[in-house]
Amino acid sequence: MFIKHLNDIEKIYYNGDNIKDVVKQVAISPANGWEGNVMRIFTVKAGGFTPKHNHDWPHINYIIEGEATLHIDGKDYDVKAGVVGFIPNNVTHQFIANKGQDVKFICIVPENGEY
Repeated sequence: MFIKHLNDIEKIYYNGDNIKDVVKQVAISPANGWEGNVMRIFTVKAGGFTPKHNHDWPHINYIIEGEATLHIDGKDYDVKAGVVGFIPNNVTHQFIANKGQDVKFICIVPENGEY
């Protein structure tokens, strides 16, 4: 069993050429007993973005708060709190916080997607 408040989970900050104002928190992982999967919480600050990328694993996203654009495989989708999405493996994707506010979302990946 694992219970912890999000405010008490380490924040990892990302900024660079292809990523801007992104914060990652690893909420639950094999270290907490969830074998094979990892649940991360990402916050993309207003005006920020995740890298446009793809990888060999799928992931599930759930928007907790805010609004943003989610780019998937050449198409842009407006997303907001309450939206759930599935991104298959090897599909290009990117979150862009271009709606004047932060966006926070859950991202669940297989263990190899985190480590």
